[in-house]
Amino acid sequence: MSEHRIAMVGTPCEIMAASKLQHYTDSPIYVKLGLFCMENFSYKYFENLLEEYDLKMDDIEKFQIDKGFVFLLLKTRETVKIPLSIAKRIIRKNCNICVELTSETSDISIGSIGSDDGWSTLIIRTPKGEEIVNGALEQRFIEAKELSDSQFGLLNKIAESKINKNLEEIEKREFLARPVLYQREKSDDSIAKEISESSFLDLKSNVIDIGACVLCGACEYACPDNLITIDDTKPIMKGQCSEDCHACFAVCPRTFIPEDLRNDNSKAIGEFKKVLSVKSLKHSQGQDGSIVTTLLDYLLTNDIVSDALIVDKEDYLAWKPYAKITSDIDEVIKSGGTKYSVCPVFKPLKNISEEVD
Repeated sequence: MSEHRIAMVGTPCEIMAASKLQHYTDSPIYVKLGLFCMENFSYKYFENLLEEYDLKMDDIEKFQIDKGFVFLLLKTRETVKIPLSIAKRIIRKNCNICVELTSETSDISIGSIGSDDGWSTLIIRTPKGEEIVNGALEQRFIEAKELSDSQFGLLNKIAESKINKNLEEIEKREFLARPVLYQREKSDDSIAKEISESSFLDLKSNVIDIGACVLCGACEYACPDNLITIDDTKPIMKGQCSEDCHACFAVCPRTFIPEDLRNDNSKAIGEFKKVLSVKSLKHSQGQDGSIVTTLLDYLLTNDIVSDALIVDKEDYLAWKPYAKITSDIDEVIKSGGTKYSVCPVFKPLKNISEEVD
């Protein structure tokens, strides 16, 4: 068993993959901090869109999505706003079939929707999450207040709108025989049978080839023979996997979801213990109040976790995201802020797995 106890930060689909890794494997992920997410953008298509505004990725200091616009704070201190109606053409295809806004299988979910400026909305979902938040409050890493009824209502309304909009897309895809497996309700016994009869070829035909892959890298991490690699576009199988291996199909967040992880979409933000509005008392450099950075600081400072799995930006390519594992809070602070694009977030876990082996 891994000696690492990792706190992971991820979007709803990445958190679902982490939950499936915990369900099916000996995962080193110990704490899941989930982000609110409406959609992510293709890095390549984002570059193309910026060209229409005579901009490059390197011109941008910070991104922010708010009130129907993508706001770009430039290094010149100017602000450019792009209507979401235009930016939607660079949204990744898989985002159109995602019905989760708030990372429902996380320990703690964090986002800006519903809270005042400088504060973040925080959803406590598990006993572990509750213990973490209580500890962070006691040690004055964060402060908290109740969300008003209207603020909570706004959060639910936006979550419901995402569900309803993307369920329509799911229905269209199913009609065109482009399966959306993760939305199909099956018993755990039935899922086990499906998995036992599936391989990478089934993952390829039912997820990758139809634009449902979230590019999380869970399949690469779970492959026991290191036959799967993942680039900026999709996972690729190099070689022939054994007939009795079904790991990649099992852990993919876009294949069948075990009963204990599944939401039937009747609860817009999923199951939870408490919803709060919180503010960091330690950091201010990150996105939406720096709560993710602050919670990671608390977890590392108190040795609750050994490492954090985070997404940073490449030094050689502006705003190009990549995943890394670190125990250095300064690196966590440096990586703060939303990237609005994706990368194989589980790729660094492979190195840990190989260390243990």
